[in-house]
Amino acid sequence: MGHALNKILKDIINRYKLLQNYKVRFVPGWDCHGLPIELKVLQSMDQDARKELTPLKLREKAAKFAKETVNIQMKSFKRYGIWADWNNPYLTLSPEYEAAQIEVFGQMTMKGYIYRGRKPVHWSPSSRTALAEAELEYPEGHVSTSIYAIFKIISAPPASYGLFEEFLSDLCLAIWTTTPWTIPANAAVAVNPKLLYVVAEVHSILKDTALSKEKQANLSRALKAGQTKAFVVVASELVSTLESKWGVKLMVKKTFHGSALENFRYLHPVSGKECPVVLGGDYITTQSGTGLVHTAPGHGQEDYATGLKYGLPILSPVDDEGKFTEEAGQFSGLDVLGSGNAAVVKYLDEQLSLILEEPYKHKYPYDWRTKKPTIFRATEQWFASVDGFRQTAMDAINEVNWIPAQAVNRIIAMTSSRSDWCISRQRTWGVPIPVFYHVHSKEPLITEETIAHIKAIVSNKGSDAWWYMSTEELLPHKYRDKASEYQKGTDTMDVWFDSGSSWAAVLGKRDGLSFPADLYLEGTDQHRGWFQSSLLTSIASTGKAPYSCVITHGFVLDEKGLKMSKSLGNIVDPEIVISGGKNIKNEPAYGADVLRLWVSSVDYAGDVMIGPQILRQMSDMYRKLRGTLRFLLSNLHDWKIENAVSYSELPKLDKYALFQLENIADAIRDSYENYQFYKIFQIIQRFAIVDLSNFYFDVAKDRLYVGGTSSYTRRSCQTILAAHLLSIVRVIAPILPHLAEDVWQNLPFGYVKEDGSVAKFVFELKWPGVNEKWLAMPADDVDFWRIILELRSEVNKVLENARTGKLIGSSLEAKVYLHASDGATATRLQEMCTAINDADALHRILITSQVEILSSLDNELVTSIPYSGRYTDKRTGEIWIGATRAGGMKCERCWNYSPQVGSFVEHPTLCARCFSVIDVQPLPAAAGVS
Repeated sequence: MGHALNKILKDIINRYKLLQNYKVRFVPGWDCHGLPIELKVLQSMDQDARKELTPLKLREKAAKFAKETVNIQMKSFKRYGIWADWNNPYLTLSPEYEAAQIEVFGQMTMKGYIYRGRKPVHWSPSSRTALAEAELEYPEGHVSTSIYAIFKIISAPPASYGLFEEFLSDLCLAIWTTTPWTIPANAAVAVNPKLLYVVAEVHSILKDTALSKEKQANLSRALKAGQTKAFVVVASELVSTLESKWGVKLMVKKTFHGSALENFRYLHPVSGKECPVVLGGDYITTQSGTGLVHTAPGHGQEDYATGLKYGLPILSPVDDEGKFTEEAGQFSGLDVLGSGNAAVVKYLDEQLSLILEEPYKHKYPYDWRTKKPTIFRATEQWFASVDGFRQTAMDAINEVNWIPAQAVNRIIAMTSSRSDWCISRQRTWGVPIPVFYHVHSKEPLITEETIAHIKAIVSNKGSDAWWYMSTEELLPHKYRDKASEYQKGTDTMDVWFDSGSSWAAVLGKRDGLSFPADLYLEGTDQHRGWFQSSLLTSIASTGKAPYSCVITHGFVLDEKGLKMSKSLGNIVDPEIVISGGKNIKNEPAYGADVLRLWVSSVDYAGDVMIGPQILRQMSDMYRKLRGTLRFLLSNLHDWKIENAVSYSELPKLDKYALFQLENIADAIRDSYENYQFYKIFQIIQRFAIVDLSNFYFDVAKDRLYVGGTSSYTRRSCQTILAAHLLSIVRVIAPILPHLAEDVWQNLPFGYVKEDGSVAKFVFELKWPGVNEKWLAMPADDVDFWRIILELRSEVNKVLENARTGKLIGSSLEAKVYLHASDGATATRLQEMCTAINDADALHRILITSQVEILSSLDNELVTSIPYSGRYTDKRTGEIWIGATRAGGMKCERCWNYSPQVGSFVEHPTLCARCFSVIDVQPLPAAAGVS
């Protein structure tokens, strides 16, 4: 459903721009390397078949899988009503795209932003590759094994020796970690120089502790309770917390700042080597743990930075599969996330270093493809040095229009804190990193010439050439005599580098498109994904952001606000919404336009909800709008452009209707321009139901059905209906293209464009132009019509009471009395009662047979009128409303009551108006117009 929301939003924008006469076209694209293709291909094969799978065979299968997936998605997007250049989409696996991507890589390399280094990165043992932050997810419910452990201090620097001399023989550092498997790679313990720490003497285990007997025994052995004195170093703020956690009493003996601990030496609990205490940064807090951080530079970003500062060894005794290497000694071959983790905990316990082991529930990174946990692991990788262009990127962010506005805070936070970008992946599927390595020194060969040569090859043959061509063929001419000294690399580029190069591969290579893009649109998660990778590659290569505007939408949830999942059974499939499910009663076929209407109705800036009840509401709204358009079409069946009544000759009611229409079109235009589609939904909903169906159409029926086919009142009304139809069909077309085109194909009259040709399709039109004449209605008249509409609502309430009281049935059986305390208002109401133009007559607008304006209210009259009410406004003061039965008899044709019914010998059951319509003879002198 998220794909449907995203693609329909793009299509609404695209179609609106087309109506605005912009020469734009939505170019659909697929990040084919971003799909979990390689993994799916491998999972579909047995063990023997995998062994025979060469890189080229895997790439062939992966490409086939990607193209099949693209075709499936393309079919779905077409069914959503997406209008795009389907015959020419961009695919990240196409040679021209791959060549543009290599060009971007080359530009960044030549500017010094690409380097190779050994540092910890997110590593997926299940995929056997490095991962970017955007390739991670953090599922709820992950539980790690956390431990509190002690490391024995063996020496202190001269500057601090005197301060701690009395404790040194029994002094330990207390640490806490949720990754016990990283202990073999420990190189230091870090403290925060600004925090207060204490030396605390450990007293016996408290009797009322909740610890199990086994854990109490572990604790006693570790702290040597009852044998010798035991002292631990912990953060001062955490003393009471640790007492409760460990079930001991900690007696504070000395307090000092963390800076005093620098260069203490302790005994590594596994290797037995001496390791230092070092000063870390603000990442060391008292929110959890002990305030001392076990530091393994090969397994953590902050640890790595601290390690560089102190020249610590970057140990990472873990292989690609997530198993301990021989460097880990006795743990070699064990899975660090399984048996290896347990083995380290057990060993620490045996060495009297384990204080406490307990489960710890927290967010932990998982591979988004395999859905399995990842680790931090130092490996040789290629990186983009974000520090080299971070400030330029930050400056560019502020030049971009972010929708919603608060989205800028998210991209700023993520970019400002972004570490160097690991762009290499250990996969066969993808675009190769175009680098060669010296066979002996392992030094990389990457120059402007080598990149240009490989780009030319890829542009012609595709990236498969990297795997089937020899090193000699891949090297430019000047290096071929030394080809035997080099071997090509096996790393591929991060999928976010693939998609992040789209500005170069699409905008820079296609006619009719320009750089930067007018708009990027994606979900909120792309601030760390496509939005950011596109920004970084573009800034590094061109110094400019790749987009002028960025729209962010939320995720799609069910009607209860829950995330959709198969286990909950709450997934809403767009295909079923459109075409229906197996049970048509429970899953009716709504069609694509109802789905699109839902997209327009939600405020996509946050997470949005969809479900059966919401879809039923959308379907009801769609039918009402369709009914509105059917009314317009059916009442224009005999309409011709030459029948139009000029604006100056229109009734005041019709001028007000055009004033409303023009304001509606203007408001909808503004909402499209600001990408606030939910406001368009609200405007159309109110306009179609309240302004048209409940008022103008209601009043117009009398003119359309009774006044005669060629009467002035009918043709003036049809003039208004035609204007509404031509405007409404265009303003809804971006959202409801099928309905709009359905209307256009049933248009009962030809619409001639500016060039003199007839528009065959709705999208051949332009957006309705601004009609200043329609907007020029005097403000006083506009306000008076507001009062009339509000007064009409109050009159209807009085008539409903009369109907309930059985005085009347239809409102045409009523006569309404009005008394205005304000003289000017009374005069204008009286003018409407005696209007020459029948369309402006007050009784027509109120849909009653008669209206009488009372000059005064005497008690006798008020008493004789059975139903009454009041309307109050600042401008008019109070208007008294009364209702009785209408005088005269009911006209057989128009159902209005009139004293003239019975005056015409030829047609004794008709009123004067109806008689004049069906009989060409002049009216008798005694008969006036009712």
